[in-house]
Amino acid sequence: MLNRKYQFVNPKLSFEPYFRSMSKPGLPSGTRDFGPETMLKRKFILGTIENVFRLHGFRPIETPAVENLATLTGKYGDEGDQLLFKILNNGDFLAKADEVHLREKNSKSVLGSISDRGLRYDLTVPLARFVVMNRDKLTFPFKRYQMQPVWRADRPQKGRYREFWQCDADVVGSNSTLNEADLISIYDESFTALGLAVEIRINHRKVFDAFATFLGGEAGLSRFMQLIDKADKIGFDGVARELEAAAIPNAVSLWQFLYEINQLKSNHTKLDALQNHPQASAEEMERAIQDLNVVFSLVKPQNNFILDLSLARGLSYYTGCVFEVTPNPNGLPEGFNIGSIGGGGRYDNLTGVFGLKDFSGVGIYFGLDRIYDIMEAANIFPNTAASDVRFLACAMDESAFPVAVEIVNLLRKNAISAEVYPSATKLKKQLDYANDRSIPFAAIIGENELKNKEITVKNLTTGTQSSIAIENIKENLHLWKF
Repeated sequence: MLNRKYQFVNPKLSFEPYFRSMSKPGLPSGTRDFGPETMLKRKFILGTIENVFRLHGFRPIETPAVENLATLTGKYGDEGDQLLFKILNNGDFLAKADEVHLREKNSKSVLGSISDRGLRYDLTVPLARFVVMNRDKLTFPFKRYQMQPVWRADRPQKGRYREFWQCDADVVGSNSTLNEADLISIYDESFTALGLAVEIRINHRKVFDAFATFLGGEAGLSRFMQLIDKADKIGFDGVARELEAAAIPNAVSLWQFLYEINQLKSNHTKLDALQNHPQASAEEMERAIQDLNVVFSLVKPQNNFILDLSLARGLSYYTGCVFEVTPNPNGLPEGFNIGSIGGGGRYDNLTGVFGLKDFSGVGIYFGLDRIYDIMEAANIFPNTAASDVRFLACAMDESAFPVAVEIVNLLRKNAISAEVYPSATKLKKQLDYANDRSIPFAAIIGENELKNKEITVKNLTTGTQSSIAIENIKENLHLWKF
């Protein structure tokens, strides 16, 4: 019911006068509307991934879109804090604002007095909060999946939006490397089911930690990881030049060592070669090789699965194995480059920022929006992905509607989506509707069909049609299912 203050008493009154002064409708930058066809394809991706999550024993949770700013800030670094969407306090949000900071136009200082909430930036920090708040109710290891939108005030571009969906799976409260192997299998099974060929890359934080002393300490190690992470963009020589300019001790020779190992074909051969560097810490390297050997021995994926020693993205955050998934460029338009479509890793102290120490976790995410963009560009969605209705009943006159409704109800009881065209109009108009909706089958019910107690079923894909007695419809249901 409309609010009384608008006084739309007569339903025939036009809304137009009430909206004359309104500006032309539009969307905030970095957000999008999704029509039915797009939504059906997105639901296809979500359903495929969710099915794999549940097959592996993960259980769903949801958290609010809005979190306290105290929960979010300080968890993503200075850059992340800048990209958080802040929500102004209710009512007169300036009433309690710090006047000095307002006059100084010091936005960082005044923020705490005008905003105490924000939109979630990812699903990992909300997970940590959820675990801490519900730890007495949860069974550990806690295996959860979460598929929800997140928001970042980033610069919009292809494959990067301000509102986008993440599909996360995490195991909290277990140090076992079996979890890493299980998560890699989830990647492989999900992308195989989607028909999307990918490369799953893996590395380990301890590989780099083993060289911390060799690189002059933690500062040199951190800078080294930042620079080699550019390898996929600037290549070996570009990284070597930047390492030399950064003047990190032994960085160029270490990069040469790791690069040469990366050229080896076998993952196990790469692991063997890693142990040959005389300056590596044996303890740290042994931990990395042990974990990676477990994963490689347990996972036999259909997609390409490689140890990539240049993979350093996220290693300032992750403490063990780290993963990244990129699409196979074969089948994509030339020049199409959208970056990674998944990633993750192990973090040893997920809940420590909220006061619950020593809770290890490991997790992965799927980037729904990028996966959609790639599948659309490669034209690999199955024909059924955007088809929601399988069967349209076309009544040619009013007397045919009871039969049409009876048939449609029968199909629905047998899990076949069906609908009745709502008016007895010309057949062409009804079939045009079916074609526009990608409905593959139409049942024509006219005077002759009613007389003979049958329906004429037209296959709108092949153009063929046949008559089926109404009493025999149950025997033909298999023809109309997906």
